[in-house]
Amino acid sequence: MAKFKAGCGDIYFEHRGARANPRVLFVHGLGCQLVQWPDSLIDGIVDAGFCAVMFDNRDVGLSEGPSEPAPSVEALLAARDNPSGLTPTYTLSDMAGDVAALLDHLGQGGAHVVGLSMGGMISQRLAIEHPERVYSLTSIMSSTGNPDLPGPPDEVVGALIMTVGGGDTETIIAQNIQAAKVFGGPHYDSEVHGIGRFARIAVERAYRPESVMRQLAAILTAEDRRGDLAGLDVPTLVIHGNADPLVPVEAGRDTAAAIPGAEYLEIDKLGHDLSEPVIGDMVEAITSHLRAVEVSR
Repeated sequence: MAKFKAGCGDIYFEHRGARANPRVLFVHGLGCQLVQWPDSLIDGIVDAGFCAVMFDNRDVGLSEGPSEPAPSVEALLAARDNPSGLTPTYTLSDMAGDVAALLDHLGQGGAHVVGLSMGGMISQRLAIEHPERVYSLTSIMSSTGNPDLPGPPDEVVGALIMTVGGGDTETIIAQNIQAAKVFGGPHYDSEVHGIGRFARIAVERAYRPESVMRQLAAILTAEDRRGDLAGLDVPTLVIHGNADPLVPVEAGRDTAAAIPGAEYLEIDKLGHDLSEPVIGDMVEAITSHLRAVEVSR
């Protein structure tokens, strides 16, 4: 197993593709593990001539995290209206520091960075705080932290809470599949086409609901990044689905508007998911974006 030591402890990572090729670093979303990236997405990037690097964010999967108690569901719900009342165990900036540490471990001055959902937020912070490490940024179904953006409806928040509900293994797997189906929206069944397909392998590999709550605290208490994003000089692609119930499409449009020169791809019928019928379009957009960036090697 490939691990390296970061400030939070050991971080687990994997490569796919020739290591001599330009690196593309994939940063996953809330509570997600590297096994929840679809092969069609990763292999599409690798087949285009890149080396994919996936890792478990701190506190999930096979990566280590803190031992402090997680915030309660009640505290997290209250923080939606009053984030100042919640103190996170770690921040998005801390998680961006883990990504920089991974680049150090790999001996890489930088990489193309693809961030999904919370991973997009982490990647934005990496580009803000370590712009020289980010050759290009792809932010997928993510947000700037703009407090004026619409949030998810109550039933979607309820589905998120369901993922930390506990129970026996089969109950937990069923809860995670149902939540993925809600997040994926009405057009593509996540259990068939999306991240819901990976619920069993993820739960059996490492089920850590307290980690989801700590990561959610980092999201809820994060500052509005628009001012910092306006100063970026990083080639950026923003991808968002117009049927996203968890991070509504307005957040994608806001992200693209905040970053100078950002390209924007809005995918019809895509929810908060990596749905197989649109993976080809995503791979095409990402690889075109990466190839347009000249990287000295």
